[in-house]
Amino acid sequence: MENKSKIKNVFIQGPITPAYIADSIAHHQVKTNIGGHDLFLGQVRADQIGGKVVEAIDYSAYEEMANQVFHEIREKTFEKFDLVCMHIYHSIGIVKAGEICLFVFTSSKHRAMAMDACRYVVEEIKAKAPVFGKEIMNGDQYQWKVNQ
Repeated sequence: MENKSKIKNVFIQGPITPAYIADSIAHHQVKTNIGGHDLFLGQVRADQIGGKVVEAIDYSAYEEMANQVFHEIREKTFEKFDLVCMHIYHSIGIVKAGEICLFVFTSSKHRAMAMDACRYVVEEIKAKAPVFGKEIMNGDQYQWKVNQ
């Protein structure tokens, strides 16, 4: 099990690229005790709000505190589910509509456990992680995003 008590930095500057995601998946081919993976990719939507279109989200966080919360979510997930490993990555800074801002990747001996754990992690992040998004519309107008 890859559960280590060290607090990890989950933040990636800007969008999480498809190459980064593919590389992370490829690194797991050597872990032959894994029978199933699940992943969640959060993508910035071009929502229309009051006649304006969201062009990007500028994510910010007090990173030390946020990393502690992500660590607690990670530890609780390992206690609750029989995982081989888990990875969480969240963007910081500007992510344009259509780009990936959250990547959660869970692995277990069996698919159901990986799938259940992935959903649990995403819901915990949405409920507890102190990450803030400023929706940028029409270049210079913005509003703070509400997590849904």
